[in-house]
Amino acid sequence: MKVIILSMHATEEYVVRALRAGAAGYLLKDSATAEVRLALEAVIRGARYLSRAIAAPAIDVRLAASTRSPDPLEGLTPRQREVLQLIAEGKSTKEIGFELNVSAKTVETHRAELMRRLKIYDVAGLVRYAIRSGVATAEP
Repeated sequence: MKVIILSMHATEEYVVRALRAGAAGYLLKDSATAEVRLALEAVIRGARYLSRAIAAPAIDVRLAASTRSPDPLEGLTPRQREVLQLIAEGKSTKEIGFELNVSAKTVETHRAELMRRLKIYDVAGLVRYAIRSGVATAEP
């Protein structure tokens, strides 16, 4: 089955994520009916289709770069993702330890390993990364 994403988001980040997840096409919601037809025909032929409003060459370069350097988030264990999410939610080391039923020292070890793997060396940076990567939201 081929999938074409219909989205309001035109930023490279959304397009790249959709294509890396296996989408065959990416259209913006305000695309004309004729463009939707073109996208369907292209995808049926086995080609990839990107909305005309999206800079295809920039996406191709970004996709090529992303295949060379894997997303650091994919290299995290489920527990590290949990710790990252709880850090982004503003929980203290003790609160995280209590919630995960581990010691504060274990939480500190997970945080240190997160920082090492992500090459982010402060908690504020971890929070920004968690929000950008979708692990956590900016809403309280």
